[in-house]
Amino acid sequence: MTVVENWGNLPLFPLNTVLFPGMLLPLRIFEERYKRMIDVCLEEKQPFGVVLIREGQEVGGCAVPYEVGTTATIQGVSRQDDGKMSIVTVGKDRFRLRKVHRDLPYLVGEAEPWPLREAVSQQAWEQVEPMRVLLHQYLQLLSQAQGHKIEIEEIPDDPATLALLVAVALQVPLAQKQSLLSQPTVPQMFVAERAILHREERLLKYMIDTQEEQWEGGFSGYLAKN
Repeated sequence: MTVVENWGNLPLFPLNTVLFPGMLLPLRIFEERYKRMIDVCLEEKQPFGVVLIREGQEVGGCAVPYEVGTTATIQGVSRQDDGKMSIVTVGKDRFRLRKVHRDLPYLVGEAEPWPLREAVSQQAWEQVEPMRVLLHQYLQLLSQAQGHKIEIEEIPDDPATLALLVAVALQVPLAQKQSLLSQPTVPQMFVAERAILHREERLLKYMIDTQEEQWEGGFSGYLAKN
C-alpha cells in the first residue's frame, strides 16, 4: 500500500476531472513536465495529487487548482515508442492544499490529509438505506434516459464507501462534483447528494416523458401518412 510520507511536497496534476477515493482513473501522459513528474513518482514510489482546475488550462500554461483533491496511486504504466505513456491510477486519500509551489515544471503542493469525518456516526448509518434506494432509482432512470443499461453489481452498505460511490456515479457538472469532494463529513456529503439525486430524478423523468411523447407523436404521424 502506497503511503503519502511527505504531504509538504506533493506533486500535483491539475485536470478537468474530479478524482474520489477508490475511483479508477486512467491517464495518457504526453507533456514533458508530467512525464517527468510520473517518473519521479515511480522512482520514489509515491502518489501524486489530482486537483480540479479552477482557472487556466489542462495542457500548457499555469492552471490554478481547487484546494481539495485526492491522491492517485499508480497501478500500471505502459510506455510508447514516441515517449508518451499511459498509466492507470486509483484515488486514495483526500487532501487539502495549504500552499502551491511553482518552482518545478509541474506544481507541487504543501498539503494536509483531509479524511471524511463521522464515517461511522449514527447519523451516517441512518442515511445508508435511503441513499441506497435513491442511487438505485437514479441508475434505473439514467439507464432509461440514455438507452443503455447502467448498474452496479452491489451497492455498498458502508456509509463512507456509499457516499463516495454516489459522488462518482452522479453525472453532474464538475463544480458540483468538486463540492461533493469538499464536504467535511459523510452525513454532510449524504445531504448534498440527496438534494442532487432528487433534482436529477425530476429532470430524468421529464426527459423520459418528453422522449416518449416525441416517439409516440412521430409514430402516430407515420401511421396517418400511411
